[in-house]
Amino acid sequence: MLPAFVAEMDFDPASEIKDAIRAAVAAGDLGYPDKGDLGEALAEFASDRLGWSPDPDLVFAVPDVMTGITEVIQALVRPDDGVVINPPVYPPFFLRIQLAGRRIVEAPLAVASGGYDLDMDALDRALKLPGTAAYLLCNPHNPVGRVWTREQLIAIAELTDRNGVLLLVDEIHAPLVLAGARHVSFHTIDHPAARRAIVFTSASKGWNIPGLKCGIAVAGNGESAAILTQRWDALLASHLGVHASVAALRSAWPWLDAVVAQIDANARLLTALLADQLPAVRYQRPQASFLAWLDCRDLGLGNDPAAAFLAAGRVALSPGQDFGAQGSGFARLNIGTSPELVTEAVRRMAAAVASQQAAPS
Repeated sequence: MLPAFVAEMDFDPASEIKDAIRAAVAAGDLGYPDKGDLGEALAEFASDRLGWSPDPDLVFAVPDVMTGITEVIQALVRPDDGVVINPPVYPPFFLRIQLAGRRIVEAPLAVASGGYDLDMDALDRALKLPGTAAYLLCNPHNPVGRVWTREQLIAIAELTDRNGVLLLVDEIHAPLVLAGARHVSFHTIDHPAARRAIVFTSASKGWNIPGLKCGIAVAGNGESAAILTQRWDALLASHLGVHASVAALRSAWPWLDAVVAQIDANARLLTALLADQLPAVRYQRPQASFLAWLDCRDLGLGNDPAAAFLAAGRVALSPGQDFGAQGSGFARLNIGTSPELVTEAVRRMAAAVASQQAAPS
C-alpha cells in the first residue's frame, strides 16, 4: 500500500536539525523544556520571510498547534458556546472543539471559480449567532491550500471585533507558501482585533518534524500571554522539539527553500498527470503546502473515493468527508514526496477507477 494521506513529508530532515538534536543528547540535555531562544528564532525567521516581527516575550512553546488551540478555547470559551470554523477544514478542528465541550458553528467556504474562497456573508451570520464566542481561522487553509489576502484578513478583523468574538489563527503551513503567493500573518494587520488574536504556528510542517512535539503560540498582547502562562503545565513542549525548532528557524532556510521548490514542481506535475490519466478529477494547484484537494465527484466512486482508491488501487488518500460534509466526493492527496511517488500514486488511482468501471454492475 502506498501511503499518501498523513500530513508529513518524505524528505530527510535538515542536517542543522539533526545536529541540534545530537548535540542535546550528547550533552545529556533531556530534561523538562525551556523556551530558550525560540522567541528570538521565530522573530528572525518571520521578519525575513513573512514580514512579521513578533515580540519574543509573547512567544510560547506548546506541545503542538491543536493542543495550544484547545487549551485557549477551554480557558476563554464557556462550555456549550460556539466556535466558528470554515469547512472543508482540518479534521482535528471538529474533534478538538467537540472534546472540549464547545459547539461547532460552520461557516463553509464558498465554491469559487476554479476553487474556494471565504464566504464573508456566511461568516458574518455565524459570528452573530447567540453564544458564538470564538473563530478558528486556518491560514494557509488545510486542505484547499488557499492563502487569504490582507484585505480578507482586515474584513475578518472587522467582523470579529464587531461581534466581540475571540480570534484564533492556525498559521502552521505559512513556511510552505508556494511561488506566486504571499502569506500575511494576522498579527501584521493594523486592527484592535489583531492585537487580541492568538496566532499558532510551528516548524513541524515546514521542516517535517511533527514527532518532536513543539508548536508555537504567539500572544497578541499581555492579557492573552497571561492565559498561556497560567496554563503552562498543560502546554509543556518537548525539549528536543524546542532545540530542533530553533535550529530550523535560524539555520535550515536552504533546506526549506529546496523543499518548497520540490513541492511546487510536484504540484505542477500533478496537474499534468491528472489531465492525462484522470481528467474528470478537478484540482486547483494550492498556494501553500504539500496537500492536494481533489474533487472526484465525476469519477462515479460515491461519497468516499478514497475508499475505492485504497481497495482497488492500494493507494491511501485522506477521505474528504473527514474534513466536513462539504468533502463528500473529495479526497486529499499528499504530494510532499518524490516525483516518482506522485506519479505512482496517480497511476494507482487511475487503475482503481478503471477497475471500478470495468466491474460488472
